[in-house]
Amino acid sequence: MPLGLGDFLPDATVYTPSVEPLKLPELVKEGPLVLLFFPAAHTRVCERELCAVRDGLAVYNALGARVYGISVDTPWTLGAYAEKLGLSFPLLSDYNREATRAFGLEISLKGLPGFSQRAAYVVDPQGRIVWAWVAEVPSQEPPYEAIEQALRAARAGASP
Repeated sequence: MPLGLGDFLPDATVYTPSVEPLKLPELVKEGPLVLLFFPAAHTRVCERELCAVRDGLAVYNALGARVYGISVDTPWTLGAYAEKLGLSFPLLSDYNREATRAFGLEISLKGLPGFSQRAAYVVDPQGRIVWAWVAEVPSQEPPYEAIEQALRAARAGASP
């Protein structure tokens, strides 16, 4: 069953670009999170999304949130992609698809299985999902203003 509001982050393993394993619950040790699942590096919509977040990162940081992008690409591909785009937030590899499957986001694109549907989640410091959005189609970008509003509400202790 897919994860949703009120659920806690699963104990799924993702990888840094230097291939260090991280369990998703470890990410909330320093405060709230924005998790951005995206289908694939080096694609037009993913690039627009990640650059939009990069350009608005000061807002997320001011709200005490840390942002992570997650894709099923290899750790090395994501490291190169982050460098190419000048991202100042980490991209994490879900190459083994643990997180993608736990969140219920696995899709096929053009007949190729195993991608993540584009999705965004706001997670509180206790590791609970307090806001969620899943794209109807992979070409749909997340509602950036709604992410910011959810962070503001979570920071104020209210339900987004």
